[in-house]
Amino acid sequence: MGSSVKKKKEKKKDFQATKLRVGKTKAKADNFTDTSFKSKSIVVNTQSLSTTAPALGSQLYHYISLASSSRSDTQRRDALSYLINQFTSQPVNTPFPVSPIILLDKLIPLLLDGSASVRSQLLKLLRLLPASEINDRAEPVLLYIRAGLTHLAAGITIDALAALEWLLEVASDDAVSCPGGWFKTVKCFLLMLGWSAGATSTGWTTSNASFGKTGKPLARQLLVFAQFLKTGLINDQPVVHYNAGKNFPLWDVEAHMIPSRSNAYARLNLFGSPRDEEGEMYMDVDSRQRVFHAKFQSAVDAGIAKVKKEAGEAGRAAAVLAKVVRDGMAGYSGVNDTL
Repeated sequence: MGSSVKKKKEKKKDFQATKLRVGKTKAKADNFTDTSFKSKSIVVNTQSLSTTAPALGSQLYHYISLASSSRSDTQRRDALSYLINQFTSQPVNTPFPVSPIILLDKLIPLLLDGSASVRSQLLKLLRLLPASEINDRAEPVLLYIRAGLTHLAAGITIDALAALEWLLEVASDDAVSCPGGWFKTVKCFLLMLGWSAGATSTGWTTSNASFGKTGKPLARQLLVFAQFLKTGLINDQPVVHYNAGKNFPLWDVEAHMIPSRSNAYARLNLFGSPRDEEGEMYMDVDSRQRVFHAKFQSAVDAGIAKVKKEAGEAGRAAAVLAKVVRDGMAGYSGVNDTL
């Protein structure tokens, strides 16, 4: 009896109207969200609203930063393409819109980029830079070129060879005379070709790191190496001789003229850190011949003889390299001028 009465009361409660008092608000639901707040402004960090477009210089520096720091290879490639289009669209004989030194320092690390399209765009951009601005930056450029020459990826090695060809075209003298430019680069070529002097181990550390030991890759490496040795060992500049009797007082004119290059006394290293044999500056042909003869010539001759036996395209490239070495060392006297 008790349970039936209780059930009847509960059913009756469902049909009873709730009496509401005047001024009393309805109870809020459990999932109620308060939306009564007000905001004065909404700030979006990724957008900038302006009635005027940014200047060309600001846009170029933005894309330089995007090309050098973006994590997306597509963005890096597109940023380089934008820079190329802007530089090629400039009128002839107009000043370069951005500093080539800043541009080179920011973008040359892309020579080691894992994307082939990014490296391809970088090589196109490098050839647009004014040659007169590259001389002072030969040392840091060679640093990344040498890293690319000994890289494990064959594509990066090939692009590093192309970058070295470009550097030899625009700043040939600085490429072989800057600190470490001669010794370290020749040593890097020998490591790349597997011709390391004095190597006694047969392990992977003395083998060719570019995986291009035969065919076209090897021929390309030998031809670029020949071009580099020709720049350092053969002096193509004509030597002017003055007759003391007829041209007095024009004696040693070159020694008294204003230097044509900046930091003409950098070879003295007056304020820099001490250099070893590898990081030294070899300013003239005689000093480069001496170092090449003492450290590298025997290994190069042995490597050339080995490649010549393979014939084909690599054998012809080895013959070109042999001729460069022979012509470059023809005037070497063998006198020890280290004292």
